[in-house]
Amino acid sequence: MQKDSGDPDVALVRKAAASGDWDTLRGLLEARPESEDRTELVQAAGDMDGVENWIDEVVEAEPEAALPRLVAGFRHISWGWEARTALQASHVSREQFKVFHARLRIAEQHLYEVAEREPSWTSPWLGLQRTGRGLEVGQATARRRFEAAVRRDRFHLGAHQQHLQQVCDKWGGSHEEMHAFARESALGAPGGTLLGQLVAMAHIEQWLSLDRGADASYMRQSAVVSSLWEAADHSFRHPDFVRSGGWLQVLNTFAMALSLAGDHGGARECFDATEGRVTETPWQYLNGSDPAAAYREQRSAAAQR
Repeated sequence: MQKDSGDPDVALVRKAAASGDWDTLRGLLEARPESEDRTELVQAAGDMDGVENWIDEVVEAEPEAALPRLVAGFRHISWGWEARTALQASHVSREQFKVFHARLRIAEQHLYEVAEREPSWTSPWLGLQRTGRGLEVGQATARRRFEAAVRRDRFHLGAHQQHLQQVCDKWGGSHEEMHAFARESALGAPGGTLLGQLVAMAHIEQWLSLDRGADASYMRQSAVVSSLWEAADHSFRHPDFVRSGGWLQVLNTFAMALSLAGDHGGARECFDATEGRVTETPWQYLNGSDPAAAYREQRSAAAQR
């Protein structure tokens, strides 16, 4: 079993970022178009510990270049969330919030400078969606940042995923707004779209918000199962579905959602299509320390039904 995104360059990016090998990292990023593919690689670089120790020197050495600032921006986002931790706000200290917000403000400065230098790029606006949520810029500003991203790449999965989080109940939206956004985005996109994942994720988000017992009852409602299949038929089950970009996360998300919904036949179809390759999202919601273990458990349960 592999834990990956389906993109072989992710491992190369992580290795280069971890070792401070800017020449290799730049080559990998420049080889990708400014789209979903590059966004994933930039995020992978930003998630690596230690990038903050050397990326500022690259920014200073190449003051007019956008790419070093983009990596710096994404590193400060991940570094900021590391300081905040995944705990509920009531369990995060004032000092942690102070560090969190300081790092996100640095990220915003880098990302706005990237947007000015490269006005056609989507990735800085994706980053600004993430910083905006952490800095609580408000729904109106968050919506403008999302719209800026999709003006540049209409069906960008990452941008839509970020806005789905923004309109969740836990971030100031509502379940109704979240589901409406997910369905309209998924079904409004061409057949074979990756955006079908939003419908499955929206149901998982509502499941997460419910108490034990109520969560299972929610997922097993016929209306929930029907909406999952409606989205699946327009997404990974559509003949135009292509295994590129975030395709593997799409299948993993539907596998988890259909497992929780008790549709083991549908879940098996998704598990088989993943070929044993598990993405961290969404399985971290079942097992934060070992998402792959959650994947194995649910795959085994689906196989026995």
